[in-house]
Amino acid sequence: MATAAEEIQVGERLVRVSSPDKPYFPERGLTKLDVVNYFLAVGDGILRALRDRPTMLERWPRGVFEGATIATRQTNRGDAFYQKRLPAGAPEWVRTAHITFPSGRTADEVAPSELAVVIWAANLGTLRFHPWPVTAADVERPDQLRIDLDPMPGVGFEQVVPVAHEVRAFLAELGMTGYPKTTGGRGLHVYLSIEPRWSFGDCRRAVLALGREMQRRLPDLVTTTWWREQRDRPVFVDYNQMARDHTVTSAYSIRPTPAALVSAPLDWSELDQARPEDFDVLSMPARFAERGDPHAGLDGDRHSLEPLLELADRDGLEAPPER
Repeated sequence: MATAAEEIQVGERLVRVSSPDKPYFPERGLTKLDVVNYFLAVGDGILRALRDRPTMLERWPRGVFEGATIATRQTNRGDAFYQKRLPAGAPEWVRTAHITFPSGRTADEVAPSELAVVIWAANLGTLRFHPWPVTAADVERPDQLRIDLDPMPGVGFEQVVPVAHEVRAFLAELGMTGYPKTTGGRGLHVYLSIEPRWSFGDCRRAVLALGREMQRRLPDLVTTTWWREQRDRPVFVDYNQMARDHTVTSAYSIRPTPAALVSAPLDWSELDQARPEDFDVLSMPARFAERGDPHAGLDGDRHSLEPLLELADRDGLEAPPER
């Protein structure tokens, strides 16, 4: 018999959690309620990562189990799925942002404005949140630059770390401050707050220019070659993550693998000692309570893209088309 639903007070809202004892990560002994309590424990951090941003929900309503698959556009079948539009039956207090996809189609996508929305989404089985780098106030001009350092198959986290340090050094030379986080896997993301003045195409071009600079500085480690089969170096700077409707997993999202690892914001000083497996649903709440959110300053000073776009001009990089 299914366990009775619970109602949890989240700010001004009562959020219903159905089947709270449903196994979500059976190998770790974690239930749906454990996942809900995790998001409550890191509430300030996850809301900072998502607030007012159009956000795709990655839903695993049956939990994570051996053989579980996620539906793709090609198969349209799986145990989990991506939700790009506001789910039917959503409470009236769940706000949305109206967005346009590269195809020209539009959607009203969840844009969390309070922690209760995160908990409501967790009750629907959401483990990973995929926010756009824009806010509902202006969905055409990103206010974050997201630098995705993507390791090739077989490449360890330790080979990505020196690339992240070089990204930090280069940004500092330009008077910019980046904020690193783990992906929950072997990669790293570096976030940069920017003035919302430029298009997705400009932002993608800026990251490509940064990637080319990393390729010059670390020629044995970094590639910007788009075609995977042509990459001959360990770490790809994935500039296409700044294209319209391409998103990266938010800070504090949970990776849908048996270990229940999470995407962990870091201080630069701890990057050399950190390992992705250090951060999971069980360990992160205590870390958050002790240290707070290392990305708390991310929405402070906003930087101009002009230095990176000037570098793109010098390199003769053409602006990619808006799709």
